[in-house]
Amino acid sequence: MSRSTPMLTPLECTQQALSWIEKKTLTHDEMVNLNKEVINNFKEYVNPGFLDYRKSVTVGGDYGAVEWRAGGLNTLVDTQGREYIDCLGGFGIFNVGHRNPKVLSAVENQLAKQPLHSQELLDPLRSMLARTLAAVTPGTLKYSFFSNSGTEAVEGALKLAKAYQTPRGKTTFIAATGAFHGKTLGALSATAKSTFRRPFMPMLQGFDHVPFGDIGAMRDHVYRCRSTGADVAAVILEPIQGEGGVIIPPEGYLTAVRALCDEVGALLILDEVQTGMGRTGRMFACEHEGVQPDILCLAKALGGGVMPIGATVATEEVFSVLFENPFLHTTTFGGNPLACAAALATINVLLSEDLPAQAALKGQILLSGFARLASAYPEFMVEARGRGLLQALEFRRNDIGYAFAQGMFRHQILVAGTLNNSKTIRIEPPLTITPEYCQQVLAVAERVLDQMRGKEPAHYKTPATTVAQPQTQAHIPFPLAASTGLTA
Repeated sequence: MSRSTPMLTPLECTQQALSWIEKKTLTHDEMVNLNKEVINNFKEYVNPGFLDYRKSVTVGGDYGAVEWRAGGLNTLVDTQGREYIDCLGGFGIFNVGHRNPKVLSAVENQLAKQPLHSQELLDPLRSMLARTLAAVTPGTLKYSFFSNSGTEAVEGALKLAKAYQTPRGKTTFIAATGAFHGKTLGALSATAKSTFRRPFMPMLQGFDHVPFGDIGAMRDHVYRCRSTGADVAAVILEPIQGEGGVIIPPEGYLTAVRALCDEVGALLILDEVQTGMGRTGRMFACEHEGVQPDILCLAKALGGGVMPIGATVATEEVFSVLFENPFLHTTTFGGNPLACAAALATINVLLSEDLPAQAALKGQILLSGFARLASAYPEFMVEARGRGLLQALEFRRNDIGYAFAQGMFRHQILVAGTLNNSKTIRIEPPLTITPEYCQQVLAVAERVLDQMRGKEPAHYKTPATTVAQPQTQAHIPFPLAASTGLTA
């Protein structure tokens, strides 16, 4: 691909970037130039495909809403000064809000001392975070391995289970259809969606998938594996499938899976990368059924929306396979002081402000309102579902869900679809969202659905594939909201 702008020297590139970082405000001309630069950089150096799949970018990529700063705990502001209510939450990153002052203060104070660890001296914050997680996680979970993301937390869990179970002759991993556990090769082997898997086949051997929420199918498969000598090492599940479309299993399912794992000597790995840290109304979603996994995966909101961090937390029995040689699984940046400072402050905020309980309360406000809209607009919506502030609106076709998300964006509310279910729009705001913002979101959603109802059904065409529709204005079947200042 040819470059559309003259190449800068590396020094000039850094000087230009640092000049933008240093700016507190933008003039109109600076805003225009920054927007153009960002769009061009995505097109030429990041991935032009992203410009086709962002609601904030027009057909041809000649306009894009460019993120500038947080507007408060619950909002974002673009370079043109427009403020958006965040009902996306960075796919579950911003549980304690944007730029939470307690998290920022912890990171800034640590930054003034030592940003990264020496790799030789004992780093205190890693030890303090591990102790804190042992105290806050369910049951006898005790030891933690720290990484940088959710998929790394899952990789650590899979390797830990292999190290524990391979000497016992157990090699099979069971995951669920609709699952999303990440996109590195091990995590992708547990992830279920063919779109993500097919280009990288074959996956790691020994991974099977059974229907989510069906304990009978799980039991049959576990014993079928045992009958062929491929005994199950571990079952890996999300307590609620996030990217699968916020799918809540039947009551008692996790309890039954825990009992089945105990029955056959398999480990239970729970991926709470998205459901953890208060998101569902409890600190961890597995607590709704009082279930303790053998290994727990955390990330996303653990860093408070300020630093990336993942954690693989396990019982002493399972984690002890790394005691003799702790270098079997390591990472340079995992457990660094800045990330641990952010995580410690995040847990403090969640507990001291009782944000899990707030998620349950405000989640009920939103879910009740969306359920009413689902009943009022049955030609568009199948249902609203969720737990706490992890919610989904399921639409009847992919393009209808996409049109709704676009309409919300034009009224300056951020929502988005889920990766494994294109008909489903997620509602995942910060746990700090106010009841007033909840009511505003519901009012805008009703207005958008009214606008959609005013158009002929022929405007909605079923996509040829299950891949999410390119998010360009050409697909939007109703007029742009005048308040946004965008033009078609």
